[in-house]
Amino acid sequence: MSGRVMVFAPTPLLTVTIDKPNDAPELHLHPGGQGVWQARMVLSHGVDVVLCTALGGEIGQVLKPLLISEGVDLKVVTRDSGGSGGYVHDRREGTRREIVDVTGQPLSRHELDELYNLALGEGLRAAVSVLSGPNDPSLVPADLYRRFAADLGANGSRVVVDLCGEHLNAVLDSGVFFVKVSHEELIADGRAAGDEAEQLIAAMHELHASGAENVVVSRADQPALALVEGEVFEVLMPRLEAADPRGAGDSMTASVAAVVARGGDVHTAIRTGAAAGALNVTRHGLGTGRLDSITGLVDRVRLEPAGVQPQQRTTPDELAQRVAGR
Repeated sequence: MSGRVMVFAPTPLLTVTIDKPNDAPELHLHPGGQGVWQARMVLSHGVDVVLCTALGGEIGQVLKPLLISEGVDLKVVTRDSGGSGGYVHDRREGTRREIVDVTGQPLSRHELDELYNLALGEGLRAAVSVLSGPNDPSLVPADLYRRFAADLGANGSRVVVDLCGEHLNAVLDSGVFFVKVSHEELIADGRAAGDEAEQLIAAMHELHASGAENVVVSRADQPALALVEGEVFEVLMPRLEAADPRGAGDSMTASVAAVVARGGDVHTAIRTGAAAGALNVTRHGLGTGRLDSITGLVDRVRLEPAGVQPQQRTTPDELAQRVAGR
């Protein structure tokens, strides 16, 4: 396997942002969506990335040359069943205001089969595979992710995910190397009863028991929590003023994948991911950052033992009932 990263991005977006940094408004057109932002950050680390995606309709025709210009090795399944999605945001007043959000259409069975075969082949040649979520859960079935995690993991590719809901449940059934999830997602999925550290740590241990080798839980303005080799850490770092609070999680996930693909250890990968995520929110471009800036901040990131005990673990039956009732 090479040191490259495969990013599975089934439903990329066309992002249109209206900005006004000076007297005159500006219009910014970019490819976006979780997988695209993750691929962009992997490239920032100087690691080769292959982006496997499906494009359709007029939006897809616009997205393809924009994705090529990103510098990724682009592998595309052309869709016949429907179009890709996108959004228009107005940021002229300093904060994002959504004007329109187009979800796009679900992928057909034939398109899913073609995309699966394409991404599986590329993933088997990559050191790390990042499975990014669809921009809407209805667009890609969760079972596709279960199959990906099983087939890639069984053949030696380390699988990294930032998923929630049914898609997270699906990959856990097959086992994955690294899971990044937010505390809000854990609560919404019924995996954590609240946002207290003890409750989140209990949920992290349950994720580990369910199939996640390593787990990171982001906590908005609180230090992230990391479960590595059975030990829970707080991820401590300097505070930076945010220009755009979005994108930190995707930058962290992508940076972990990039460091691991280069042969780095998980502790270093998480510290690097935390630095990349913190720096990303100081910029307006999602999934962006200078490698020298990220490297300069890594030494200021510390993994400190959490020093708290999880609340009483739930049984598998209790967890199943909680998740089913969310």
